[in-house]
Amino acid sequence: MTNFLTRILGDKKAWKRMEARAAELPADYRTVYSEMKSYMWRFTAGDGMDIVAILRDILDLFETEAAAGRSVIEVTGTDLAAFCDARLPENNVYQETLRATLDKVVVKLV
Repeated sequence: MTNFLTRILGDKKAWKRMEARAAELPADYRTVYSEMKSYMWRFTAGDGMDIVAILRDILDLFETEAAAGRSVIEVTGTDLAAFCDARLPENNVYQETLRATLDKVVVKLV
């Protein structure tokens, strides 16, 4: 039981650190990261740690590219759903509907 609680609390602290890092991103990156998070959570399996690992990698990429002065669209391209799907372990029945909703965010930024 102690091991389980330690894991849950550790995961929560790590998540809060990730969210703090995301809050430091430029506005366009924050918007896209937030929308990607919402999109990707729909595909999580089990405890969600699969998506957390993917989001951590994306956050690392966004921090690096933002520091280099690149816009978020240069990093993700205009098909944000495809960018996300390429990182997801498997697809879902609702993929096309979710993709269309997510891509509306990029259209607003362009």
